[in-house]
Amino acid sequence: MTRVPCMEAVVKVLESEGVDTVFGIPGAAILPLYAALQNSSIRHVTVRHEEGGTHAADGWARVTGNVGICIGTSGPAGTNMITGLYTAMADSIPMICITGQAETSKLHQEAFQAVDIVEIARPVTKWAVQLKEPAQAPWVFREAFRIARSGRPGPVLIDLPIDVQRGTCLYDPALDGPLPVEVPEPLPQAVRAALDMVEQAKRPIILAGGGVINADACDELRSLAEHLQVPVQVTLMGKGAFPEDHPLFAGMAGIQTQTRWGNAAFLESDLVLAVGARFGDRHTGNLDVYRRDRRFIHVDIDPLQIGRVFEPDLGVVGHARPVLAQLRDEARRRGGPREPGKWVRKVGELRSTLLRRDDFDDVPIKPPRVFKELNEYFPRDTTFVTAIGLYQIWSGQFQTTYLPRRYLVCGQAGPLGWEVPAAMGVKIAHPERQVVAVCGDYSFQFLMEEVAVAAQYRIPFVIVMVNNEYLGLIRQAELPYGMNYAVDLHYGEGGIDHVKAMEAFGCPARRVELPGDIRDALAWASAEAERERLPVLVEVMVEREANAAMGPSLEAVKEFEPLPELITADWSD
Repeated sequence: MTRVPCMEAVVKVLESEGVDTVFGIPGAAILPLYAALQNSSIRHVTVRHEEGGTHAADGWARVTGNVGICIGTSGPAGTNMITGLYTAMADSIPMICITGQAETSKLHQEAFQAVDIVEIARPVTKWAVQLKEPAQAPWVFREAFRIARSGRPGPVLIDLPIDVQRGTCLYDPALDGPLPVEVPEPLPQAVRAALDMVEQAKRPIILAGGGVINADACDELRSLAEHLQVPVQVTLMGKGAFPEDHPLFAGMAGIQTQTRWGNAAFLESDLVLAVGARFGDRHTGNLDVYRRDRRFIHVDIDPLQIGRVFEPDLGVVGHARPVLAQLRDEARRRGGPREPGKWVRKVGELRSTLLRRDDFDDVPIKPPRVFKELNEYFPRDTTFVTAIGLYQIWSGQFQTTYLPRRYLVCGQAGPLGWEVPAAMGVKIAHPERQVVAVCGDYSFQFLMEEVAVAAQYRIPFVIVMVNNEYLGLIRQAELPYGMNYAVDLHYGEGGIDHVKAMEAFGCPARRVELPGDIRDALAWASAEAERERLPVLVEVMVEREANAAMGPSLEAVKEFEPLPELITADWSD
């Protein structure tokens, strides 16, 4: 064994784990690691804010399926990463954040930029650890990768005191490699019981969550659904797990990000086979309505997820890919492929009749028209990145997705500002792909400095801003409470000129105010992004008070009412 600087051993571990890009900001307390990175094959992208770095690593991880890496120095660098760690934790994204730290002997003395980042990060990570000995360095990082990937994926934080970084360790990369990651197999009797329940149901659906995408189990999902002729719904995190133009696609249920016909189909189902879904509150809404008159099978890799929100009729612990594969294989042993029955035909009828209108020619532009243009202009393999707010809700209601890892959304934590750095991470991971970040005006301003990073590194993608100049979701959220804007928002009155802001970064931008101009602007932006190798903005000015989430215009209660003719129908084939 050769004695080497322990940070060089860490970099060897990163390379062997498949890391080709890291995002971060250098600082005094992390310089030994940066010195080791200089002689590696790993590309370092210097971001403008550590939160932006975590979101870029997050986007990189979502499209590669590998562990994203963000690096920062001590003190505020680590605290700036907390939002990104929480986002990755909430959405089950594997990521490692690495922080520098003051000398070990100074940690109890309130040294400069010394903060107990391990304790701060512990609630929003799967594992938060401070390296105590140089000899542990390669092994702590190996374990970090294993933990980030294992079970329900998630983030890890490793804190590196500078005196430990300067140490050495015995290490030979030829004798080391990634630690095995367990892929839990389901119990055969549980698989048989689940299939029995599906076959006994008259109106079953499969609900695919983000766990199906994380497990790369989309092919198994599709082959199972096609063999059994069972309709498939997706959660917001599961968009892309099943093609939305497939005859068995049954839409998306929920109280905000949903389709009308998806709600109707869900509420007329009598059994739900949920795979890799955690029953988030924006999906379920009122649990009494959600659970009424239907049975549930909950498949999850994490045993602690089963029964967390409500008790299913059957819980199955296992990795989504082997569970779906074994369900399919058991179904094949029991008989040949089924023909579409009345239930499948009825779901198809709902899909063609309970549609929301998106062909508005109104001025100001109505938001659904924006998503109609996005659907029609961009090819089906485009990667869309979106975050939180009214535009996320409109996206869930109107945007179509066909392939896994092509629709990225920070679904649970919902940090504003996520889109631009995440899109940057996506484009770096897959430079050959068309990448489109869909954002709101307020979200764009949260981390707009990351546009400078994309410009500096010549990372081309299109930003489509849905701008109502209104803080619409905030204002609409106040309506049920009668607050009458108790907080003086003063937003939209003399705000930022986003076109000029982009031009200040050296990036092209165009504002659109007529619906007929949206398509041409998207074509211009796509061409400019690739020609100039820069991010390009299309700012679409939309109707100010368009309501998508709150207040009486959503009529969410009506959309959740079952249709009497479906309940009384004869479902025997």
